[in-house]
Amino acid sequence: MRKTSILLLRAYLGPLAVTFPVALFVLDMQFLWVYADDFMGKGIEPWIIAKMIWFASARIVNLALPLAVLVASIMALGNLAERNELTALQSAGMPLLKILRPLIILMLVISGGALWFSSSAWPSANVKFRSLLYSVTRQKPALNIRPSIFYTGIEGFAIRVASKDSEGVMTDILIHDHRNFDNGSSRIIRAEKGRMTHDADREELLIELFNGSSYEEQAENNVRRKAKLHPHVSSSFESQTLRIDLQSLDFDLADEDLFKRSYEMMSLPQLQNAIDSLDQMAEIERTEILEFGQRAVRLINDSIPLHNSLIISESGNNMKSLNNANWMSSLSRVEINNIFSKAKELSRNQMRGIENALEKVYGRNLRRDRHAIEWHRKFILAISCLVLFFVGASLGALIKKGGMGMPVVIAIAVFLAYYIISMMGEQMVKSGTLPPAIGMWLSTIILVPFAFLLTYFAMKGGRTKSSLFNFLKKTKP
Repeated sequence: MRKTSILLLRAYLGPLAVTFPVALFVLDMQFLWVYADDFMGKGIEPWIIAKMIWFASARIVNLALPLAVLVASIMALGNLAERNELTALQSAGMPLLKILRPLIILMLVISGGALWFSSSAWPSANVKFRSLLYSVTRQKPALNIRPSIFYTGIEGFAIRVASKDSEGVMTDILIHDHRNFDNGSSRIIRAEKGRMTHDADREELLIELFNGSSYEEQAENNVRRKAKLHPHVSSSFESQTLRIDLQSLDFDLADEDLFKRSYEMMSLPQLQNAIDSLDQMAEIERTEILEFGQRAVRLINDSIPLHNSLIISESGNNMKSLNNANWMSSLSRVEINNIFSKAKELSRNQMRGIENALEKVYGRNLRRDRHAIEWHRKFILAISCLVLFFVGASLGALIKKGGMGMPVVIAIAVFLAYYIISMMGEQMVKSGTLPPAIGMWLSTIILVPFAFLLTYFAMKGGRTKSSLFNFLKKTKP
């Protein structure tokens, strides 16, 4: 039994060690394709991009790990069945589940590690990834002055040159200096020629200008617009050096605390506390709406019988005694219209208040569902690995083919169906069609009976009249 366990573990861990990094790499390439525009032209250092890819890899483990488990299961059991090793073990009197016992124990360990990862490491990776992504997208473009185009990447400056060579020599230079624009002054510099260098010690850009002129407007504080004289200073120079601070181009990492309150950044206990709090707040608001309705909204008749009552007109001068049953018959048309207008306004205000309160409750329910989605997602990662293992192991034992051909095609087809159903269930939860406990587990609910059915046929050796399995068995050479 010990040799059998070692054989199975070697047959399974090898494909798993290959498919998991490959799945991560493919999904990382999709990430780079989506965010490539945010990296280009900003001078981001390679280690920052590598760090972002590392945290992005942690975020996509929920896709890469189940796919790797499924592919490795089909490949491992397919290889054993193709070499008749699985048949030999079954001929020795070992049922399929007993043969798979070492792999089942391994999958329980992997599922437990996946649950820990999704509850602890996953939120931390999400926080760091969001912080880096926000910092990169906020980063200004690197210093790249192109001919005949105004460069505005440096705060307070707009620079245009007619030409620029590899040594930093420029011609026909035009610089707009707006560093003191808030004080009402600006400066325009134009030069025939110049040279650009970088002072690494002081993190400054040095621009040496030759044969140019400058025009600077002077601020006129506390002067009315019509009384302004628009004073300015105009000068010419043969040589002038302009120092520009480049700190605005430095990469600045955003504070991670800004992202920790999002539901994607929470652990299981934090998500549960948030769900309970939102439920309590929504229930309190529903109770307040009910109490308001019972207190402020009443159903009355069109007329109220009053006997020996007095009605005071709006002017307050006339008092009328009512002995008849219908008090509205004693009112004038203007008074009746005013009463109806006030009643309509009161009803509209009450309905508007109730609708706003219901919208607030609906918003809290949406936030609760979003937290519930993440809470269920952490368990789904662990359970999906276990369920997909049984699906892959049963398919591998039935099709009896290993390698990277048919097993990979079948694994991708099964995983795509599983992923599409998962996305459909999640979208139905977000739209309020299904509760999170059903929508998030919809793919697993569908997959579990399929896994039981495949395991049953694999235990029976594939002896079934099903056309599906007959087709799969025909693929054997």
